[in-house]
Amino acid sequence: MLAVEEVVAVVAAGGEEEEEVVAVAGVQVAGVMGGDGDGVAWGVVEAAEAAAEVMEKKERATATVGGDAEVAEAEEEEAAAAAEKEAVEAVAVAVTKATTLKGGEEDSQFTKYRENERTLMARDNIRLFSSPFTRLSVLVYLLAAAAAAAAAPEAEAEAEAEASRFREYLRIDTAQPQPDYAGAAAFLRSEADALGLEAETLEFAPGKPLVLLRWPGRRPSLPSLLLNSHTDVVPAEPLKWAHPPFSAHLDSSSGHIFARGSQDMKCVGMQYLEAIRRLRAAGFTPDRTIYLSFVPDEEIGGRDGAGAFASSSKFEEMNVGLLLDEGLASPGEEYRVFYGERCPWWLVIKARGAPGHGAKLYDGSAMENLMKSVEIIRRFRTAQFDLVKAGVKAEGEVVSVNLVYLKAGTPSPTGFVMNLQPSEAEVGLDVRVPPNANPEELERRIAEEWAPSSRNMTFEFKQKVSVYDMFGKPVITPADNSNPWWTMLEEAIRKANVKLGKPEIFPASTDARYFRERGIPAFGFSPMANTPILLHDHNEFLNKDEYIKGIEIYESIIRGLASYNKHAEDEESRAEL
Repeated sequence: MLAVEEVVAVVAAGGEEEEEVVAVAGVQVAGVMGGDGDGVAWGVVEAAEAAAEVMEKKERATATVGGDAEVAEAEEEEAAAAAEKEAVEAVAVAVTKATTLKGGEEDSQFTKYRENERTLMARDNIRLFSSPFTRLSVLVYLLAAAAAAAAAPEAEAEAEAEASRFREYLRIDTAQPQPDYAGAAAFLRSEADALGLEAETLEFAPGKPLVLLRWPGRRPSLPSLLLNSHTDVVPAEPLKWAHPPFSAHLDSSSGHIFARGSQDMKCVGMQYLEAIRRLRAAGFTPDRTIYLSFVPDEEIGGRDGAGAFASSSKFEEMNVGLLLDEGLASPGEEYRVFYGERCPWWLVIKARGAPGHGAKLYDGSAMENLMKSVEIIRRFRTAQFDLVKAGVKAEGEVVSVNLVYLKAGTPSPTGFVMNLQPSEAEVGLDVRVPPNANPEELERRIAEEWAPSSRNMTFEFKQKVSVYDMFGKPVITPADNSNPWWTMLEEAIRKANVKLGKPEIFPASTDARYFRERGIPAFGFSPMANTPILLHDHNEFLNKDEYIKGIEIYESIIRGLASYNKHAEDEESRAEL
C-alpha cells in the first residue's frame, strides 16, 4: 500500500515520478473505494479549505510584486515557494488526521469541499492543474477518502455494538410504578465489569437500588466529576405505539430506535459508558476521579434516589466538583445545555359553599367560587404563554401553570347526583417557577387572587421546591466566563465539532436540583440534535446515528473535564492549603 507520506514528498517535489505516483495512488483508491472516493474524512475537508486559502495567498503575493523585472520575478518565485511550502505542510497535517480517523461520510463537509473544488476549477482549469500543490490536494483527498473507507467496516461494527448495548438497556422494563430495578442494576454492573470500573449498589430506601460506578483519577485531591442519570421511565400505553415500547425496535429505513426511555434518559446513561469505553481503549486515564450514578426514581420525584444520595455521607466523601445530568432534545442543529430549572409547586385549591337543590340559583356556591379562580388563573397562564410565543422569553423563564384535575359533585352508583349543588370543589395545579422569579410575590398572588379566603377558599402545597439553595442563592449554575467549569464544558462540546445553543433554564425539573440545592455546580446536557422532543410521549425514539454522535460528544466532554489543566491546578493548590 502506497503511503500518503510518499505521495506528499513526491508530488511536492514534482518531476518524472509524479505521474507514476498519481497512477498508483489512483489504483489504490479504486481498489479500496470501489470507485470514486465518496467517503469523506474531516482531514480531507481541511486540506481542501487550505487549498483555497493558499491559492489566494499565492495570487496576492504575485499581484503585489512590483519594480524591477528581474527583482520582481525573484520575489515572485520566493513568495510562491513559501506559499507552496506552507500548503504542503498544511496538507501533510490534514493527511495525518485523515488517516487516523475511523471513517464515515460527513455530508455537510463533503458539500463544502465540492463548493471549494468548483470555485478553484472555475478560476482557470489549465493553470490550476499545472500547480503541484493543487494536484497534491486532489490526490490527498482521494487517498484520505480511501483510508477512511478502509477503516469504515471496523467503525461500522463498533457503532453496531454500541447501538446493540443501548437497545439491550432499553428492553429492560423500568416503567413506574413497578420498575425492574434488579434487571437494570444487573445490566449496569455487568457493563462496569466489562469496562474495569469499580461498582457498588446503594439503597437509601428499600427496594430502590442506586448503582454507583467509579473510575479513579491520577490526582485524587482534585474535585471529582459526577455523571448522573436515572434508570426509571414513565409508563407507556402499548396500544398507542407503532412498536412495543420496550422492544427497542430499530427501523431499518429511518434508523430510529423506538422505545420508552430512548430520550428520557437511558440514552445519556449509556453514552457515558460508551464514551468511557472509547477513552479506555485509547489509553486515556483521567486526572480527576469520575463517578457515574444511576438513580432509581427521578420520574416519581427522586427523593429516595438522588435526593437521599445528595444529602448522604457517601456523597460528601466523593468531593464532587461538577455534576452532569439530563437535558432535552433539540429539533434544530444546535445542542441544548441547561444551567438551572423551574421548581415544581404542586398546588391544590379548594372552594366551599352551601349545598342546595340543583334547580335554585345561589350566590357564592363552591363551584362558582372555584370557576372564578380558574378564570383568573387562566388569564395569568395566557399572559405568561404569550411572552413565550412572542419570543420575549424562553419557556424556562416564565411561570407555567397547568390544570391537572377538577373535582366536585356528589357521587352516586351511576355517576353523580345531578340535582344537588356540591358544598366543596377543588382544582389541582402543576405550577413551575423559574429560579429568577419572585416566589414571595407569586405566593401572595395565590393567596389574594387565586384562592382568597373572602370567597371561602383555601390552598395547600403538595410539593413546593425552593428557588434558593441552602446558602440562600438562586438555584442556578453560572454559564459564563465567571465559572471555569462552564468554560471547560463549552470548549469540550465545541471540540466535538457541533453547534451549542444559548444556555437555558430547563422547563421542567430533574434530579440535578438536589445537587444545586447543596451548592454543587450542575449542567443538563442530552446530546440530541435534529430530534423532536418526545419524552413521555407515544412513539418516543432516538435516531441511531444521533445516539452514536452523542457518544463522540461525551467522549470529548469527559476527556476535557477530567484532564489536568489550569483550573485543576488552581483547585489542587487550594486543596493543599
